[in-house]
Amino acid sequence: MAAVQTFTKTGNKATTSAKLDKVIFTVDVPNHELIKQAYVGYLANGRDNLAVVKTRGLVRGGGKKPWRQKGTGRARVGSSRTPLWRGGGIIFGPTGQENYKHKLTTVSKKQALRHALTLAHEAGKIKVVETFSTMDGKTKDMVKFLDKVGGEGRLLCVVSERKPAEENAASNIPNLKVTSAKYLNVYDVINADQIIISQKSLTIISEWLGNAEAEVKS
Repeated sequence: MAAVQTFTKTGNKATTSAKLDKVIFTVDVPNHELIKQAYVGYLANGRDNLAVVKTRGLVRGGGKKPWRQKGTGRARVGSSRTPLWRGGGIIFGPTGQENYKHKLTTVSKKQALRHALTLAHEAGKIKVVETFSTMDGKTKDMVKFLDKVGGEGRLLCVVSERKPAEENAASNIPNLKVTSAKYLNVYDVINADQIIISQKSLTIISEWLGNAEAEVKS
């Protein structure tokens, strides 16, 4: 187990430090390739496939032949909507049917998250708080709490479950994201300057990611 700086629900330093599961927060990270795959996959799988262009047959107009086939000295053209002309169709443009999905196994996703959490712990980004239950939906209370625990930069608050009070308190604070422990991902961990995790969230994360040896054997 690795000790980490811990705060009470009021933002004061706790007398005892929380313990981080070593199979999650202190694993061996030989390289960053797995983290990169999970990071790129998160962006690709959340991408909206909205880009669509018109081919030659979909562009309006162009039915009449611009000039006669022979005798003008110019190259023969059958339509003003040819891709070679301005205003013509696009030859190999996006159709809206492209598949940008990146597949990554569940075991790989979990291991990538362990790697990301390990790097965050080594960089001193992780802090633990007893609970966020003191939040009553007021932004000023959340700002005061973050100031007391030394929250700066891009913050990621990991809660056991998302509640309206916490959502309302954090919604107007820039560079702050609140996420559930069950939906923790590599993208959020890597982009956060500091990660504040509740004690109950640590338990959920340990139950979710703590069976690394069993996953490898299976």
